[in-house]
Amino acid sequence: MSPITRRVLQAVLYEAIAIAGVGPALSLAFDEPPTSTFGLAVVLSTIALTWNYAFNWFFERWESGQSVRGRSFARRLAHGAGFEGGLAVILIPVMSLWLGISPAAAFVANLVLLVFFFVYAIAFTWAFDRVFGLPASAVQKDAKAVGV
Repeated sequence: MSPITRRVLQAVLYEAIAIAGVGPALSLAFDEPPTSTFGLAVVLSTIALTWNYAFNWFFERWESGQSVRGRSFARRLAHGAGFEGGLAVILIPVMSLWLGISPAAAFVANLVLLVFFFVYAIAFTWAFDRVFGLPASAVQKDAKAVGV
């Protein structure tokens, strides 16, 4: 699978599962109609989808320059923290405006989502790698396979 196809597939699957869970959760948490929170979930996921693609491109570029290949637990934690931290900065104003809450309340709500999505991002990426294999940037180089 090409790197671009892999990143698009990963991002779309990640966000589709997220929309299915976040819409109803936001409806319950903010006592808002499900149509409103589903719309918010779609907007948040669209933003996250764009961020996911960009972040994974940057992360894999960084990763390809590392001397140690593979995706250790520490590298997966760094991936999850970088992705979710950047996303939080983007989503707080959106949540504040959509839900009519203060930025501080949106920050707290985003912290709850951050904890959930931090674990979800690590678990999803691990499962995705198990099903579709590691990207080229994380594959161990085999001297015999490359003719060295």
